[in-house]
Formats: sequence, structure tokens, C-alpha cells
Amino acid sequence: MSTKAALLRPLRPPAYERLMTDACPPADLHQSLTADVADHRLELLFDGGDRLTRLLDLINGAAHSIDLIMYIFEGDGAGRRILDALLLAAKRGVRVRAVIDSFGSGDTPESLFVPLREAGGSVTFFSRRWRSTYLIRNHQKLILIDEYIAVTGGFNIADDYLSPPRSDCWFDIGMIVKGPTVIHAARWFEEIHDYTVNDDGKVLTLRRLIREWPVDGGPVSWLVGGPTQRLSPWARAVRADLDGARQLDMAMAYFSPGQGMLRRLGRVARRGRARFVMAGKSDNPATMGASRLLYGYLLRKTADVWEYRPCRLHMKLIVIDDIVYIGSANFDVRSLFVNVEVMVRIADAGFAEKMRNFLGQLRPDCEVITPQSHKARGNWLTRLRWTLAWFVVGVVDYTVSRKLNFGLGDPDPEV
Repeated sequence: MSTKAALLRPLRPPAYERLMTDACPPADLHQSLTADVADHRLELLFDGGDRLTRLLDLINGAAHSIDLIMYIFEGDGAGRRILDALLLAAKRGVRVRAVIDSFGSGDTPESLFVPLREAGGSVTFFSRRWRSTYLIRNHQKLILIDEYIAVTGGFNIADDYLSPPRSDCWFDIGMIVKGPTVIHAARWFEEIHDYTVNDDGKVLTLRRLIREWPVDGGPVSWLVGGPTQRLSPWARAVRADLDGARQLDMAMAYFSPGQGMLRRLGRVARRGRARFVMAGKSDNPATMGASRLLYGYLLRKTADVWEYRPCRLHMKLIVIDDIVYIGSANFDVRSLFVNVEVMVRIADAGFAEKMRNFLGQLRPDCEVITPQSHKARGNWLTRLRWTLAWFVVGVVDYTVSRKLNFGLGDPDPEV
């Protein structure tokens, strides 16, 4: 077989060690997690069906305004139920505005939103494909109800994110925030909405919005990111929190940071303890290859690396000592430097401990990657594929990587 043919041949993943423990029972995804932090009520939903129910309840209960930013809005069952609720809200006099990414929702016909527009709702699309800036994606997921309730996380509006757990769904977090700082999220929506309506495609204007967005150090703060020619503001906050940290827990759908950020993660593992929950299934095998290339470094720094196996992991969760980050951003080059993102930073020791416990409960559903198992599956050909995948994901583009998976194939035929 030629070298080229070998590179393109799909891999058959070996059997990895699966560690079970009675000390960490499997997470009950039907349970929500709640916390009170500095006059804020936080509610986390892990079951997609529960997220859909709560979203519909919030939309149906809106009295004055509903504002939505979404990367993917599909016209499937969940999307149409959300859209029907938005339509009814507009008809009863609620102001409804939506900013939808034209790339992420590129397969959704614009005609889907005609009834909402006819009822007085506003639907605008971020970065049209024909613009030179279409590779700058509005990756945010944010829903605001009456400027007092915010919903964010990694989920999109589609069946795969808003249905009960199954092998081909996305395992994600939806966080409902009620409290005084939601007004800051509402102001951010105004900025993005006005930009999309009046200045879409003007990169300098977008950079200025992101650069000038105020970063407060309160217990609940809203951080943003985008194409600022340097590390995004939300990622700079993470970098600052990593300095001197002794505990790090991360559940991340797409993980391929640059060397500088990777070294910071390794230093935390050396100083104290670090745990990474990574995707064992994905829609993009190349992104998994890019992540696996970095496992060796993390393991050498004594970090724990787990791969979540029941379904595709789409979570964006970081816990650093007593600080939690939840939102739309992955830990890859796109989210760290390019995509427009929103992250909530929550500084509270009790909430951080709850999130660490939640991640610990995922262990029975994960394959624990050891230095031995990682070495066993990482022969020279596999490592070459991982390296090529990392180069395209980290240097070229995620979208290109999805087309060219370097023979990594689909890691699980059930997906």
C-alpha cells in the first residue's frame, strides 16, 4: 500500500481502558444544577429536552422583549417550536430580535423567518457569505428575556442540542442567569445587533466593539471575544486566572490551543492538579486528531485526560480554582482569536466546587487516557495524521479540516 493510501485509510480505534468507580456515579443529566451567586440565580441544564422545555417556557412568559444571538438555527422540529413561540410572542406585542450567523445557519432557508418578520420581529444575518469577512463567525449563543433573564452555553437551536440524550446528540450545557448583570449582556446584544444591521462586514468597527467592551472583575461578569489581532478578551481573562492556579478542570468540545496557552495548562498540572474531559465522538474527526496530538504533553505534565464516549461532547466549561467559565467559546485557535464569542465568568468557590463534582461524575462514561494507552494508539502513521489535522485546524481553518480528515475517518460508526 502506498504512503498516500495509508494516510487516507480510515483508522479503527483500538479498545481503550475504561475505568469505572463506585465513588463517582454517572451524572444524572435529567437533574439541573442551581446556585446563588452575588444576587444571581444560576440554573444549569444538561439534558437537551429539558433545555427546550425551559426555553419555550421563558419565551412564552416574556412580557417586553426577546433578543437572540445564535450560530446555528435550524428549521427542524426544535427550531420550528422555538420559532413558533417567537412568532406568538411578537403577535402579543413583545419586541423580538434575532441575530443569526449566516455561515453556521447557511443551510437554513431565509424564508423560514418570513412569518416572524411579518409579525413585526427582526431577523438579521451576521457576515453574509459573499462578504470578504464571512470567515469571521458569530459563534455566540445568547437568549435574553426582558433584559433580566439570560440563557447561554454551547447549544444551538436544533434537534441535536434540544432533545433527550441519545448516541448521535450533542452533550452540552445550557445556563440560565437571572440577576443584575444580565443588563450588561443586553447592552452587548445592542452592540452586536446595531453592528449587524448598520456595519456588517466592517472589521475595524467590530474590533473596536470587542476591544472597548468593559471587563469588570465582579463575581458574575460577561466577557466577549472576536478578531482583535491578539488573544480575545475572554481568553486573556482565562490566561490571567491560570497564572498561579493550582486546580484546573476543563470539558471542551474542540481543544487545540497554541503553545503558549498549552504551556500554561501544563504548569497548572505541575503545580497542583489538572483534568481534561475531551470529545470521544465528534462531527469532525480532524478536530479530535488535533486534540489527541496534545495529549502526550498534558500526560507528561501529570494531567488527567478523559474522553467522553456516550455521545458527542459539545461543552465549553472551564474551572480554574474558584472561577468558572461557561459560554460559547471552544479552546481552539478560532475561538481564542477569531470568532465572536460570549463567556460568563463566575467567581464563587461553592459554584466552582459544584462544577468540579459534576465533571467528576462523568468518569464512568469516559475512557481514561493513560500514557500507556496513548502511546499504544499513537504509532508513527497515526501521529502524522494527528499532526496534519492539528496544522489544518490550528493554522488553516476548522471548515477546511472538516473536508480533509486525513484518513482519521469517523471515530465511531454509531455517530
